[in-house]
Amino acid sequence: MRIRIFPMKIHEIKTRVRYQETDQMGIVYYANFFVFFEMGRTEFLRNLGLPYSEMEKEHIYFPVTEAHCRFRSPAHYDDVLTVQTWVSELKHATIEFSYKVIRESDKSLIAEGSTKLACLNANRRPTPMPEKLRKLLQ
Repeated sequence: MRIRIFPMKIHEIKTRVRYQETDQMGIVYYANFFVFFEMGRTEFLRNLGLPYSEMEKEHIYFPVTEAHCRFRSPAHYDDVLTVQTWVSELKHATIEFSYKVIRESDKSLIAEGSTKLACLNANRRPTPMPEKLRKLLQ
């Protein structure tokens, strides 16, 4: 069963690009966008009152099974970026988060993407999404 979630709840965090996040050309190295996505996702869940640490205490794990990013404009050292995060799809045992990264100074869209996560139990086997989490996300 697939449930489409429209971005009714968009969570935002801000981060400043650190020098070590840039490459030789002075722009944010592409792999760091997945770090920004993870920052957004973990804070989204924490804001709902369900940080990863609490789910792991209950032996529920969420590994990333897919990750996508489309780069729109470069970001540079010291840029302040806003990472917007929302749930774009919720299924029986998977969840998809979508993201936008926007430069604060000029509101440019820097990147957009998504990650899909599987819900696993203590034996690292697929399991239904916990009802507590499903209710928070719907």
